[in-house]
Amino acid sequence: MRRSSATPSVIKVAQAQALQYSRNSLSRESSFLSHNMNDQRIIALESRDVRFPLPEGAGSDSIHSGSEYAFATTLIRTEQETFGTGIALTLGNGNQLVCSAIEMLGQKLMGCYVEELMANFGEMSRQLANDPQLRWLGPHKGVIHLALASITNACFDLWAKMRDVPLWRLLLDLTPQQLVKVLDLSYLENVLTAEDALSLLESQMPGRTAREPILMQGYPGYDTSVGWMQYPDEKVKALAQQAIDAGFQAFKLKVGSAEGARDVRRACMLRDLAGSGGVIMLDANQQWTAPLALKMCRQLAKMSPYFIEEPTHPDDVAAHGKLAEQIAPTRIALGEHVPNRVVFKNMMQAHALHFVQVDCTRVAGVSEFLTVSLLARKFGLPVVPHVGDMGQIHQHLVLFNHVALGHDALFLECIPHLQKHFVAPAKVEDGVYFTPQFPGSSSDLHGVLPSRRPV
Repeated sequence: MRRSSATPSVIKVAQAQALQYSRNSLSRESSFLSHNMNDQRIIALESRDVRFPLPEGAGSDSIHSGSEYAFATTLIRTEQETFGTGIALTLGNGNQLVCSAIEMLGQKLMGCYVEELMANFGEMSRQLANDPQLRWLGPHKGVIHLALASITNACFDLWAKMRDVPLWRLLLDLTPQQLVKVLDLSYLENVLTAEDALSLLESQMPGRTAREPILMQGYPGYDTSVGWMQYPDEKVKALAQQAIDAGFQAFKLKVGSAEGARDVRRACMLRDLAGSGGVIMLDANQQWTAPLALKMCRQLAKMSPYFIEEPTHPDDVAAHGKLAEQIAPTRIALGEHVPNRVVFKNMMQAHALHFVQVDCTRVAGVSEFLTVSLLARKFGLPVVPHVGDMGQIHQHLVLFNHVALGHDALFLECIPHLQKHFVAPAKVEDGVYFTPQFPGSSSDLHGVLPSRRPV
């Protein structure tokens, strides 16, 4: 399999064509009917334990060090040899556990017709999440939920490939009624019913045309790779300057050092380099206790962070709610380790976060990402995803969020370390994600293909 590429001029032409196509609702309806007539049956589901060593210091934070990036990968194949790739991120050890869970959980998809499956995927997601034996291992979190994320992402990738469109295009072509059917809204009934979701989607339809220029302009990115915890100060400064020269205006720095003074020094150093107009996010990766989080957030406030991410344990709703009051106007971001829509609901109800960092490789894949994005819209909160997929799938999802849900186009995290391993790597220039044009969710990895075992 060869890496796909396209010149900026070709991409812009394709973007213009995509924009024009998005305005033709009649074409959408006829396309939906024709795709149902050309359905394909799933005949194989496999997992792959795919791991990538990282350069020294890369990927390090206050909790995780010496790790490698690993994808618990799902491959779903149809009779016609179309295949979908789904990924969920781990940090090496344990990836094999998620892969085993994928093969156990995914058997329910065998023999399903893809269009029929996806037309009511919310129900299938609910059934998989509530497997009568495997649910005991969660529920809706941990190894089993990561497996569901990978399986779900493979299903959406396969669906988009069968329709020969990028994932963002597929999602935007669905009617509000069809979108609601791909969601599992259970346990949200007290704040977001199916009727609420439908009403929200329909209310945003009139403004879509005004928001569609994002498809041609691209989506703003921020660079996480400048500020890993184990990078010395000089390397942080050098990488930040390179990022500025490459067009980035927003950056993330890891904090949570054993000595708080180091965090304050490095944060102020990056602020001096980026200037008052630069956007700097800080990420403690859950290192601080609640009292220490209060102390450090107050000390770091002087360099005006855009937000402070994961200041304490991600399950502690009450601590985040209290901290949000105490450190205002400094804002909190959460999502990298928030496992499902129910915990997000609790965080939102408690006013415990200001930025929703839902990650489709942590929650139950694309479907639950969309559910949390609707929930965030209901609560008036912006979505700035964490990218366990290195931005490959999320570059599609943020476009949908902006155009279909009316979310502000703020930032999408950029982590470039694995780009060479993707068949169609995300294209980021001048600090902006180009709109992806190839069919699917941009998840295919070089050399990671379904086997051709007899079925």
